[in-house]
Amino acid sequence: MNILLRGGRIIDPSQDLDAPMDILIEGDRIARVEEQIKPAADMQVFDLDGMVVSPGLIDMHIHLREPGFEYKETVRTGSEAAVAGGFTAVACMANTEPVNDSRSVTEFILQQAKLADRAHVYPVAAVSRGLEGKTLAEFGELKDAGAVALSDDGNPVEDSGLMRHALEYAYSLGIPVMSHCEDRGLAAGGVMNEGLVSTLIGLQGIPSIAEDIMTTRDIAIAEYTKTAIHISHVSTAGSVQAVRDAKQRGINVTAETAPHYFALTDEALTGYSTDFKMYPPLRTGSDMTAIRAGLADGTIDAIASDHAPHSSIEKYVEFDYAANGIIGLETSLGVSLMLVHEGILSLGDLIAKMSTNPASILKIPKGTLKVGATADITVIDTHKTWTVDRERFRSKGRNCPFHGWQLTGKAVLTIVDGTVKYSEIQ
Repeated sequence: MNILLRGGRIIDPSQDLDAPMDILIEGDRIARVEEQIKPAADMQVFDLDGMVVSPGLIDMHIHLREPGFEYKETVRTGSEAAVAGGFTAVACMANTEPVNDSRSVTEFILQQAKLADRAHVYPVAAVSRGLEGKTLAEFGELKDAGAVALSDDGNPVEDSGLMRHALEYAYSLGIPVMSHCEDRGLAAGGVMNEGLVSTLIGLQGIPSIAEDIMTTRDIAIAEYTKTAIHISHVSTAGSVQAVRDAKQRGINVTAETAPHYFALTDEALTGYSTDFKMYPPLRTGSDMTAIRAGLADGTIDAIASDHAPHSSIEKYVEFDYAANGIIGLETSLGVSLMLVHEGILSLGDLIAKMSTNPASILKIPKGTLKVGATADITVIDTHKTWTVDRERFRSKGRNCPFHGWQLTGKAVLTIVDGTVKYSEIQ
C-alpha cells in the first residue's frame, strides 16, 4: 500500500530543505515531495501537522553483540531498538565472537538483519585479525562481503606502522577507517576520568591525554599519507581541538561523539553506579563544553550512540570489575534534542549529524528525502514529553544512564524501505 505523509515540516539537509510539504511513498521509493498531494483511496495516510519529517536517522556506531554474545543483544533485538529510537540504519562494530574479520561473519550479520527485517544493518569489519593489532584483515574481501567501514573499536590500533598501512589500504578501496583513540599505557588500570572526582571517590583514573595523543597520531598519519581518518566517540577537549585544527589544515578527518559526552560529566559517578561506566569515560564539565562547541561549529560531524548492551552478569558488579558501556539506541534522539532546545544546534544541524553526515562518512545511499531515493524516513514529535523507562526498551540491555530522565522530543514513526516498522501514531 502506498503511504502519504501529509502536513509535516520536512527537514532534509541533503537538499537544504525546510518547509511544510507532503511526501508520497510508492513501494520502497519516495515518489513525490510537494506542497499538497491529494490522497487516493488506496493510500495509508498519516496526518503529521506539527511534526518533523526527516531522512531516516543513521547510528553509525553501535554494538549488536551477535554472533557470540546473543545473551546481551542480537541483530533482531538491536534492530527493534533502532527503529523504536527512530533509526532506519545502524552500523555495527566488529567485536563479536568470532570477530568480524572474515567474509563469513559479515555475511552472517547481513543474513540476520534480513531475517529481522527492521532497520538496515551495515557491518563494520575489523582493521586487524582478531582485533589483535598485529596483522591487517583482508579489507577487499570484507568490503566485497558488505562491510562499509573498518574499526578495531574496543581496541586501539597501537602499532603506528599497522595503522599507516590500514589507512593506505582502506583509502585505495574507498572504505573509511574508524579509529578508537586510546593510549593503553596511559589508560592502564583506569576505570573513570582522571581528575578531581576520581581523587575524591577513590577510583583509578584515565587521563584525557590517553585519547588526545592517539587522536593526534592518527590525524598525523592521515596527513602524511594523504588519506582519511574518522575519529570515534570523541570525549575530550583536546581531541576536539585536534580535529578542529586538522580540518583547518585541510586534512581529510571526520569525527563523531555520543550523547553521554554532551549530557553527562564524571560527577555522575559519585554514586558509584556502573550505569555511568563507559569507555571513553565521562569527562569533566570543560570537556563537555568543548564537545558542545565542536558540535556547534561543525568540528564534530556526527552523533552516534555507541550502543553497548551488557547483561547484569557483567554490569552490576563492583565498579572496578564492571564492563564498560551503556545502551543508547532508544534514548539517543531524545537526549540529542536537548541541544536544539538549548539553542546549541538547529534542528536541521541535528538531523545532518544524525542522518545526512553519517551516510556521507559511511558512503551509503541514505540520508536524503530526494525523489527516487529509498523511503527511509523518521517522523519526530519535537514536543512530545516522555520519561525514559529502561524496562520498556526493545533492547536486551538495561544499562542505561538516562533511566528516569524526562525528555522532550521522540521518534513517533519509522519507515524503512517504504514500510512502517515502528509507529506511535494512531
